[in-house]
Amino acid sequence: MSSPLPPSSAGVSAAALGRGTTWLAALAGLAAVLAGFGLAELAAGLIAPGASPVLVVGALLIDLAPAWVKELVISLFGTGDKVALLVFIALVAAVLAALAGILEYRRPPFGRFVIVAAGLVALAAALTRAGASPFDAVPPVLAMVVAALVLTMLTNRLRAGRAPAAAASVTPAAAARAALDRRRFLAYTGVSAGVGVLAAIGGQLLTAGSRAADAARALFTLPPAAVPGAPVPAGASFEIDGLTPIITPNAEFYRIDTALSVPRIDPSAWTLKITGLVENEVEIDFAELLALPLEESTTTLACVSNYVGGDLIGNAVWLGYPIRELLARARPLAEADMVLSRSQDGWTASTPLEALTDDRNSILAVGMNGDPLPLEHGYPVRMVVPGLYGYVSATKWVTELVVTRFGQETAYWSTRGWSEKGPVKLSSRVDVPRENATVAAGTVTVAGVAWSQHVGISAVDVQVDGGNWNAATLADAISVDTWRQWRWDWPATGGSHTLRVRATDANGLVQTSKLADVAPDGATGLHEISVSVS
Repeated sequence: MSSPLPPSSAGVSAAALGRGTTWLAALAGLAAVLAGFGLAELAAGLIAPGASPVLVVGALLIDLAPAWVKELVISLFGTGDKVALLVFIALVAAVLAALAGILEYRRPPFGRFVIVAAGLVALAAALTRAGASPFDAVPPVLAMVVAALVLTMLTNRLRAGRAPAAAASVTPAAAARAALDRRRFLAYTGVSAGVGVLAAIGGQLLTAGSRAADAARALFTLPPAAVPGAPVPAGASFEIDGLTPIITPNAEFYRIDTALSVPRIDPSAWTLKITGLVENEVEIDFAELLALPLEESTTTLACVSNYVGGDLIGNAVWLGYPIRELLARARPLAEADMVLSRSQDGWTASTPLEALTDDRNSILAVGMNGDPLPLEHGYPVRMVVPGLYGYVSATKWVTELVVTRFGQETAYWSTRGWSEKGPVKLSSRVDVPRENATVAAGTVTVAGVAWSQHVGISAVDVQVDGGNWNAATLADAISVDTWRQWRWDWPATGGSHTLRVRATDANGLVQTSKLADVAPDGATGLHEISVSVS
């Protein structure tokens, strides 16, 4: 016999029992999707580390995004673009999950239809990614099935707790049963969500435990350079507070790529193939690459998405083997004019063959600033090509070079409206003072960097409030493939002022003031900042 209900619960209205049910249905949807997602992450960790539904859907969104969306995201979030995308996916998933819960409660089985539709998108994303296998179907299918089953169970439990509300008034016994059903609903919802969270954590731990690349990199020692790079001159850096260092630390080097999950390649299994329009196909493994006479060079890399005055640019000391030497083994045919490089994750870049066979230091890099390549910068091997934006040259996790023609093959970004060849534009920026800074009247140091890779910088000038151009002092150059620091002592007077900078390259070309967007082949214009002098 059930215990009597407190007097205050007698005659509870249907409206009172129904209050908040919509939110409970949304909660059921969230818990169901979380359970499905968590078990999918666990399955991915066990059998298909690259098939996490979130990651494959994120990769699909990156692939489908038009150029203007990519530029908007990078302009808003910079190198945090991947975190922003993951947050966006999580928010959309949460909204869809809540909607599925409400629909399943009110109009079954439409909530399950939402779950299945989302699952089919994840399944398509998993099976169409580069290197996909049948095992990659398991995580999204598991997520879809588990989420649909849990959603059905939870909404049925919620519906049972609401049944008495159909009557004009509720008896104490019916209200007690409804309260018990609702408590059970909340308990089942909590258990479902908890299982999902624990499974997701387990999947991440399994993935981390299977990352042979992490362990291999930790034990890897770079071989010495057979051809040491030119030493960085003592006069290459002005050592001014706030001025970009001449060598960018690895941890601060910009990262822009399409990989939501950093590829982890076991170097013992890595190979590079050179195929296509060649007389002799070449294949080389990591041990063979390291046994070759490696060369050291300092090269500045820039992203085509770098807006005027932006920070998507960095300078590092690289260790690697000249690509031209491997191409010489392959002997490209006379009609070839392009090399399509392919990353382990399927990303491609189209590089002019000339840029890989002339005298510039285009290398297959294995080291960066004296350390093995960081995982996020291409370990075990990446391409470094002076003078070209990264989208046509700087392939990370590179596994294949296809010698071909521009008319026969197109690369990842070339099919999305970007130009084919991507030479880096002559540019400069002000680092000190910062935008909207307030400085004291008197002599103020204005400083920054300028670059024109594979050409070099010969002069930098600074303008105040649209007046005459004033010659800045240049730091010593490392090479034509690196940026140069510059400085100018400004006799600042009180008020608000605008500072503008322009560079001249080694061929006498003066940086244009014409404004151009980053698409389709890099931004142009003069960087200017506003400064207040007190």
